[in-house]
Amino acid sequence: MINNKAILEKANAAVSAGDNESFLSFCTDDVEWTFVGEQTLRGKQAIREYMATAYSEPPKFIVEKLIAEDDFVTALGKISLKDQNGTMVDYSYCDVWRFLDGKMCELKAFVIEM
Repeated sequence: MINNKAILEKANAAVSAGDNESFLSFCTDDVEWTFVGEQTLRGKQAIREYMATAYSEPPKFIVEKLIAEDDFVTALGKISLKDQNGTMVDYSYCDVWRFLDGKMCELKAFVIEM
């Protein structure tokens, strides 16, 4: 049985280490990220471009809870990342990931500045 929680933990560890390409290897080619109320990114290239700017310095994650059921893993926690002015900003987040054959194919992210 595929352990989607473990896959997400490995993917998040790659992002924390600044290794966005390893993170993307855990995603399907047509992966879709929806930042609810903000924007939707479609495909690895769009996400790669987003990560290059938003994660110019690797974000700091605190995952408080991972909840897995069927093809979904929900992550609750806090994330800190630098804004365009170089100031560290803290957010609370709830990410709902959908998996397909052991790869992340869809994200619905609810992110609120603290």
